[in-house]
Amino acid sequence: MSRLFLGLPAPAKLNLFLHVIGRRPDGYHELQSLMVPISLADTLDFELRDDGVIARSGDVIGEVERDLCVRAARLLQQESGTAWGVDIAVEKRIPAGSGLGGGSSDAATTLLALNRLWRLNWPRERLAALALRLGADVPFFLGRGAAFAEGVGERLTAADWPPGWYALIYPQVAVSTAEIFSAPDLTRATNALTITAFSALRDNAARSGSTALIGANDLEPVAVRRYPGIAEAVAHLSRFGPARMTGSGSAVFAPMPSQAAAQDAVKDLPPGWQGWAVKSLPELPLAAW
Repeated sequence: MSRLFLGLPAPAKLNLFLHVIGRRPDGYHELQSLMVPISLADTLDFELRDDGVIARSGDVIGEVERDLCVRAARLLQQESGTAWGVDIAVEKRIPAGSGLGGGSSDAATTLLALNRLWRLNWPRERLAALALRLGADVPFFLGRGAAFAEGVGERLTAADWPPGWYALIYPQVAVSTAEIFSAPDLTRATNALTITAFSALRDNAARSGSTALIGANDLEPVAVRRYPGIAEAVAHLSRFGPARMTGSGSAVFAPMPSQAAAQDAVKDLPPGWQGWAVKSLPELPLAAW
């Protein structure tokens, strides 16, 4: 029995658009978004334990018990009834509070790794149902690649979106997702896209190879009013092309025609900011697991 999985990737994602189309009776929001995985990723190591202990090391943000890897491992352990434990070490590259989905991706990689390490052999559909209890973005990272997301983000339709390069910057601002979604000035009535309309947008993007953005991020106006650093990041990248915040912020991206153009756009950033030239991935790295 394998005791080790080393260097497993947990990639970030971009919301190329994010529309808030309504609010549900339970207080959650109905969303539509195009989510694509990108080359920026955390790295996770797993070592089997036979004492049932879930241990976490490496880069830890906040309380260990609230860490999404730990929560994912405990939930899978509880639901499967396994007596195995695990040591989880995480090397973080995806900033927390950036809207890039780092914690959710770490949780998804943890579920996939432990499903193998503990020899549970659960199908992905069963893991995805568990993943939704950890967070709305977690099921996306159990999929194959780009997806059109609906509901709270859990209804996913595979999207064959053309790959491309993006300039990505993080202005060292950690955003509270709950704060943005609960803001009274948040627009909650964007017209819903049909799958047919979305497919037409996808086909047009594939034909044109355009670096233009489609739709909007309805959370962005709320976030920039509360976090001036996000507005500064959008202004910085807008010098190179159309720029947009991803998720609930604070990371900002702009589609670029090439790797060189993306690298150019993230040079000479203000002190403390981070920047990357990233490529969208045609498939999630663990999609074949």
